[in-house]
Amino acid sequence: MAFACMGPEASFFEALDQHRASLLAALRRGGGESPGGGTHLPSRFEDSVGLQMVSHCTTRKIKSDSPKSVQKFALILKILSMIYKLVQNNTYATKRDIYYTDSQLFGNQTIVDNIINDISCMLKVPRRSLHILSMSKGLIAGNLNYIEEDGTKVNCTCRATAVAVPSNIQGIRNLISDAKFLLIVEKDATFQRLLDDDFCKKMPPCIMVTGKGVPDLNTRLLVKKLWDTFHIPIFTLVDADPHGIEIMCIYKYGSMSMSFEAHNLTVPAIRWLGLLPSDIKRLNVPRESLIPLTKRDEMKLDSILKRPYVTCQPLWRKEMEIMADSKMKAEIQALTFISSDYLSRVYLPNKIKFGGWI
Repeated sequence: MAFACMGPEASFFEALDQHRASLLAALRRGGGESPGGGTHLPSRFEDSVGLQMVSHCTTRKIKSDSPKSVQKFALILKILSMIYKLVQNNTYATKRDIYYTDSQLFGNQTIVDNIINDISCMLKVPRRSLHILSMSKGLIAGNLNYIEEDGTKVNCTCRATAVAVPSNIQGIRNLISDAKFLLIVEKDATFQRLLDDDFCKKMPPCIMVTGKGVPDLNTRLLVKKLWDTFHIPIFTLVDADPHGIEIMCIYKYGSMSMSFEAHNLTVPAIRWLGLLPSDIKRLNVPRESLIPLTKRDEMKLDSILKRPYVTCQPLWRKEMEIMADSKMKAEIQALTFISSDYLSRVYLPNKIKFGGWI
């Protein structure tokens, strides 16, 4: 199907404005944006927040007098003492910093990461309150200005290159933007291509964010902060494969490992813009540009289809069933078979103009 490229005239905003109006109406009704009907779901999932811990969840005890857990108990105390000093001195450290204070004692970074998550969950406070920061890998570009905690003024609008996501999201202030929407891009390569094509300048005012694959904590916090501040539509652009869908679900509904902090990280109002499995057939993407699903892909797709939030997303389920039936997946780059700039010049503008999200 061929589309004519549309400019940012007033009519361009109609579908976006209608979508934003529905989001704001949902917020006024009850503080959340419900993804669908009134299906009763297991208590670990709340449609206005995402995946959350349940009060009767499985717990484990770490004892100082148990041979099986004495080492874990000691490491928890070690990290708690470091956290106490950080809070007392009003200083901050990354998880990597903590690991390198005694790498031989901790063994590997994963052990430190898991203990910090356990402490955060046990104390019911976000990691920032423990004075532990995460290193950011995400990028941001587009119509956005803000001031960092140290007073540095950041202008994402006038840059030819993207800005690194701050390591202290809670510390940024004075956020200013005229953006009509936020686009989350799965891959760094696609994000950079959109930058090279001046996507943010050719489109209505917008913001682009990428977590470079599975998003880090700071990228998720940033998306949440932008939603809480501006309440503009948020769309995801991911590969039409189980991995891309998983990444989108992390932004929208969260992950089991961070379910205790879901209210700070998830944005259930997020919509799936592309690449949709149905787009592959509609655009006649040649079979040689597609990739067969692996056994691991099929297992991942089956796992996602069984998740409680998919019950509320019949259109998502339909798209995933199309993928399962075809046994094929596609990367966003598959659209280059039409033209090298088809994504930025035609596909995304028309998707946004005509409300092509689910």
